[in-house]
Amino acid sequence: MFNVALAQEAAQQTQPAAGGGMNSILGFLPIILIFVVLYFLMILPQQRRQKKHTEMIKALKRGDRVILSAGFHGIITTVRENTFLVKIGENVEVETDKSAVSGKLGGDNK
Repeated sequence: MFNVALAQEAAQQTQPAAGGGMNSILGFLPIILIFVVLYFLMILPQQRRQKKHTEMIKALKRGDRVILSAGFHGIITTVRENTFLVKIGENVEVETDKSAVSGKLGGDNK
């Protein structure tokens, strides 16, 4: 009788172990779904905005009206490798990093 009880107990211990691997994968499924949703709602749109901004920076040329991240509006007078010279007033030009340009204003205003 003691042997029968031990055999039943051993059988019960081995059965949950076989299904335990599947339960752990299902336990991670909600976390995986959260990361997938965050990627499509937050990360992917930000990457698209960044790519669009980089393309806009590359397309800027002399005479384009721009707005800087500091809020200054001006006209690009010189394009250099990493910077722009931007005229923001009469006899006032500032050298600014290309990444400081927030956007382009209007059409081609030369």
